[in-house]
Amino acid sequence: GMSPARKKKATRKKSARKKAVRKKARKKKAKARGYQPRRPTRAQKMQAARIVSWLDETFPDADCALDHRNAYELLAATILSAQCTDARVNMVTPALFERFPTADSLADADLSELEELVRTTGFFRNKARSLKGLGQALVADHGGEVPRSMAELHALPGVGRKTANVVLGNAFGIDEGVVVDTHVQRISGLLGLTTEKTPEKIERDLMELVPRDHWTVWSHLLILHGRNVCKARRPLCDRCVLADLCPSAAI
Repeated sequence: GMSPARKKKATRKKSARKKAVRKKARKKKAKARGYQPRRPTRAQKMQAARIVSWLDETFPDADCALDHRNAYELLAATILSAQCTDARVNMVTPALFERFPTADSLADADLSELEELVRTTGFFRNKARSLKGLGQALVADHGGEVPRSMAELHALPGVGRKTANVVLGNAFGIDEGVVVDTHVQRISGLLGLTTEKTPEKIERDLMELVPRDHWTVWSHLLILHGRNVCKARRPLCDRCVLADLCPSAAI
């Protein structure tokens, strides 16, 4: 028979193998579930609530920077805003919507005419194709109306989660998620609200921390804060209302 010492060693090896298999299975399960944000502590939640109320006071008029009169206009404007300033998009949309006021008219648009109208927003050929495809999908699948759910919006061509969040929050008043653009990503990290690097994971962290009724306005607040105070190249920490709360403040 096996000596007691060898027996012990064999058992240890066996249990280590079992452990490794279990660990692998756990990892696989977690991957299938997607990113699970850590539950925030009460202190973190209070920190987030404080930040929200300070920013609310500082920017009482925080609102969507893209001009729009309805969900269709906001959806089209958001697609145009990729790699382009909101101000530039706002210069282009009046003529665009005068010519194509509905999804139906956009679906039948002449591509070269559409390209001319959106030319100054950059990547204009792609954007013209995207807009026409969007018009066609809205007509084919939704009777020419913009749907009111994340799943249906996300299924439209050229509409990612961020665009869907913009439309749900600002055109329909539905707080379904948090828009994470470069300002939101940078400043949420500086404030210590997330250590994640991808927009999806940052969004999940912020949804745990920021009060739901502020999910939509959060991005407007941080964008204003980023443009006016927390500038990427030279943050003006000495005049920032969040300096006392911010772990990155250079004071």
